[in-house]
Formats: sequence, structure tokens, C-alpha cells
Amino acid sequence: MTSPTPDWARLWVEHETLYHYSIPVEHALHVACLRPLTDDGQQLMQFDMAVQPSPAQQNILIDSYGNSRSHFALHAAHSDLRVTAISEVLVRARYADLHAAHGPTCAEVRERLRYRSHAPFEPASEYLHASPYVPMLPELRDYAQASLQDHRPLAEAAIDLMQRIHRDFLYAPASTDISTPVMTVFEQRRGVCQDFAHLMLACLRACGLAGRYVSGYLLTVPPPGQAPMVGADASHAWLSVWVPGLGLDRAGDWLDLDPTNACVPGLHHVRVAHGRDFGDVTPLRGVIRGGGDHTLLVHVTTRLLAEGVGEPALAPTWGGAP
Repeated sequence: MTSPTPDWARLWVEHETLYHYSIPVEHALHVACLRPLTDDGQQLMQFDMAVQPSPAQQNILIDSYGNSRSHFALHAAHSDLRVTAISEVLVRARYADLHAAHGPTCAEVRERLRYRSHAPFEPASEYLHASPYVPMLPELRDYAQASLQDHRPLAEAAIDLMQRIHRDFLYAPASTDISTPVMTVFEQRRGVCQDFAHLMLACLRACGLAGRYVSGYLLTVPPPGQAPMVGADASHAWLSVWVPGLGLDRAGDWLDLDPTNACVPGLHHVRVAHGRDFGDVTPLRGVIRGGGDHTLLVHVTTRLLAEGVGEPALAPTWGGAP
């Protein structure tokens, strides 16, 4: 007798970022986007972020996309900056009842997103246009149209596009960096997780469909009998496509897709933030005076604490500050 498929998982994540500067930094202002989201499909149980040296000022704001951002300032000279974020997250199954062959077609969703004077504002249209890392390119429109045909249900068509990207492009660590243009990735047929997310977003938007970039974490050491995934040397990245009327209570109208692993994210994907592209959800960025050259080390560890069926215990399992 086989065990029932789990419908929740509790994950622990440590994300450590270390900068070392060749010349001391005199003053610094930073923004960290490291706190996982809480919504119908995911609950943040505990979160603790430590900054060394200690900031002179720090505050938390919610941005226009609903992401939590920690703003902090350092006014004392320092040669190293260490930011460590520890999260415990309860992830619930959001797509177990997905029927990709049902729902609106590509043409129907395009029509809903088409601009009409005096029509009600559709929030998903914010993810319809070009953004700094996601240009509108005719070559990507041509590539995508083999999947995103007018008559096909959008969920089915988007999954097909994801699978083609996974098949046609090689996951190659260190083959690109965040400044590598999407067109270069398309021509070289290789990249990493953020490249594949940007590439698929460019395909969707070039075809008049809305998609948003998702940053997060991925459990790459799976339970026994399950295949390992790739893409979590640092934070992971995937995307969501807007499918109105998807009919899933915990997912709303957004279908998450991970082209790096050719899968619909499940219990082992932790969502941190979403935006138009990587620039909206950069884990740590800032402005400094001084510093000279610098080295950057990022280390992410993700562990499965528990998973099960039914209602989980909601008490956190570690003592970090909320």
C-alpha cells in the first residue's frame, strides 16, 4: 500500500551573503529582499535576519508588488558585510488539482489583457510589458508561438513552452551573469535559472501574455525515491503566468512554472518575492562610499523539517525572533 502524497511541507532556509572590501566602506545604504511571502499557499512561521556590523538604522517596508524589504544603513567604517537570513516556512500544495487542459485559451487571455479605453484596470497588465531584464524581441515571439497558439488552453500551452525551454537549453552554472542579455542566452542555448525565467517571461510578453518573475529557494536534496533538482547554489528563480479562472483556491490566477526543472512548483519551492524581473526582487543591493574592489560569497542551505497530510502543527520548531 502506497503512502498518500503529502499536501504540506515545512522547510528551513539559511541564506548567507558576505561582502569583503579591499578598502573600508565609510557609509552604506542597503535594501534586502529576503523575507518569504505569506499567502494562501505559504505561511512564514519564523524569520530572523542578522546584519554584521550592526546597522545604525533599519526599517521594513512593503513594496508595490507585496514584497517585504528591509532597508538598513551603516555609518561606521567596515571591511566586511555579512547578512544572514533564516526562515522557517510552511508550504502547502497549490497545484495538486490543476487541470491544464481546461481554462481560458491563449487568445481569450490576450483579449482580456488588450488595452481598451475606459476599461477597468487589470493588475496583471503590470507584467505584460518589457522591463529592464525582459525585452520584447520578435525572435522570442516566433519561438514561443509554436506553443502559445490561439486555440490552446493557456495553462497547457505555457507548460508546453516551459518543457521546450528545458529541452532546448542547457543548465550551465557560471555560463552567464545577471548582466547577460536574454538574446545572448537564446542564441547560446545555455544559462542558469534566472536566465530561463527571464527568457520564458520574454516569450510570454512578446505574445501578449502576462508573466511575473519569482525569486525563492528550492530543496535540491529530495526525499528518498524522488529526483534531485538543480538551481539552488544561491537563491532560485522561476516565473508565474497569469491564467484567469485557474480555479485553484491557494494559487489565485497565477500558475507557477520552473523551466530549469520542467516542473510546476510544489512543496519544495519557497517563494520570497515576485516582480517584473530580477531587478525588482534582488536579494541584496545597495549604495556605498569607499570599498574599492570587493568579493562576494553567497551560500544557501535548505532543509526539509517535516511533511505530511492533513493539518500540520503550526508551532515553529526553532527559537529565532519573528
